[in-house]
Amino acid sequence: MVMYLGVDIGGTKTLVAVLDDNGVILESRKFPTSHDYHHFTLELRHALAHLSKHDWKAAGVGLPTSLFDREEGVAKLFGNLPWRNVHIQSDIERLLRCPVVVENDAKMASLSEAMLVRNRYDRVLYVTISTGIGYGLTVNGEIETNIGDGGGRTMLLPHHGKLVPWESFASGRAIVERYGKLAMDIHDQRTWQSIVHDLKLGFLELIAITQPDVIIIGGSVGTYFERYSKLLAAELKACETPSLKIPPLRQAQRPEQAVVYGCYDLAKQKFSHARSH
Repeated sequence: MVMYLGVDIGGTKTLVAVLDDNGVILESRKFPTSHDYHHFTLELRHALAHLSKHDWKAAGVGLPTSLFDREEGVAKLFGNLPWRNVHIQSDIERLLRCPVVVENDAKMASLSEAMLVRNRYDRVLYVTISTGIGYGLTVNGEIETNIGDGGGRTMLLPHHGKLVPWESFASGRAIVERYGKLAMDIHDQRTWQSIVHDLKLGFLELIAITQPDVIIIGGSVGTYFERYSKLLAAELKACETPSLKIPPLRQAQRPEQAVVYGCYDLAKQKFSHARSH
């Protein structure tokens, strides 16, 4: 049986999953993501040792890097981890002993969700709204690597008379700081209308830059899509012009596991014709 490994490195936890050639998860393990990179590699080694299947053909790794040298496989900067200049591709290849492809986690999630709608849409913009904000663009089933590494922390938008990062006033963390509630605890339309106003600013910027056929929203705030989707669609539609077409909005189909499925998708794209190790 041909198998692939997906490694979703998050700011708080890491998910390791073995998937078969059809993208079905056969087994998985989770562990807290250590702020100490060396300790993280030890925890990853431990998790791998406790998997029952080890004969994977290739692996994909998604990580929350905001500055990534793809040629060297070096993650230089992270949004919510203190790691700096880590040679993550070579380090993980030594652990796994198979070909490894590393990519920004939002881009991995973007690929995963794009593959689910590839028969309907060519240009898919994925936006994940959780503690922070990330996004990725997939075109004809391939990740646009030059878009989105910095996510919402590098998009400067006007807010209360200042230019500030979109993430600082529209992310899940910002919602909690402003309203004292998680998205799951917000039910009144007035609060969601205020949140949508802040979200709209960034979405308009992304639509203008990426010109997507569809926008898919994931992350913890994306989980409650039905509470604000009509409000957001209406706010965006009100800004539509002949040169700025507003695409449909959709909820992510696999918000909790989008990254690890994207790891599988990208590893299979890159290495499906390679010989197994």
